Amino acid sequence: METIANTVLHVADVSKSFGGLKALTDVDLKVAEGTVHAIIGPNGAGKSTLLNVCIGRIPPDTGHVIFNGEVLDQHSPHEINQLGVSRVFQTPEIFADLTLLDNVMIPAFAKRDGSFKFNALSSVFRQTDIRDEAEHILQDLGLYEKAGDIAGSLSRGDKRRLEMGMCLIQKPKLLLLDEPTAGMARHDTNTTIELLKRLKERGMTKVIIEHDMHVVFSLADRISVLAQGKIIAEGTPDEVRNNPKVKEAYLGEAH
Repeated sequence: METIANTVLHVADVSKSFGGLKALTDVDLKVAEGTVHAIIGPNGAGKSTLLNVCIGRIPPDTGHVIFNGEVLDQHSPHEINQLGVSRVFQTPEIFADLTLLDNVMIPAFAKRDGSFKFNALSSVFRQTDIRDEAEHILQDLGLYEKAGDIAGSLSRGDKRRLEMGMCLIQKPKLLLLDEPTAGMARHDTNTTIELLKRLKERGMTKVIIEHDMHVVFSLADRISVLAQGKIIAEGTPDEVRNNPKVKEAYLGEAH
């Protein structure tokens, strides 16, 4: 494995099986600080399992996940979030009965207080610093005009962006995105690409799982290709695009 300067995340020889099914086999990758690292591969390649291992939802059978020198598989998902790792899921995890503004504010209080339990009448909801920040994030997401709407009424694309806002207000050091543009119309996809580009300019480190190659090649500094639970190629977008193994295992399926 080549040396990468300023490594933020190191997935070190991680393997995971479910019964007789090997989901991940000796996966080793490093993510550099301030970069966008994409993970691509066919359905069933193990991509979502890998992210679940990174956030502590699934323990690895062997190997370790190391974030800024801290071994994450020794921590709970909540502790990993407190360390600065946030994830946007394939299926948006939002508070469907609350407004967009409340949805973005709640994680900030949870991060501060260490719990998602809250009292809607509590004075914390009147703290202007978090409210102002939440409104700014909604503006950045193109959702400010809907700040008072009930989140459950949103389109799928808007729900994905709202969940991203719920992550961003926690000021993560590492943002993991599991197919952030899945189910979006092209306009919403392009809006999301521009948002992620702005986050990149601000120096936020991101790992993205994505099937849309337009999204991947628009954003990624580096790409790892996963197939049948193994990394079969890794490099810059141009290196991956021209790799015969990648064309055979994945890219060729889309063209």
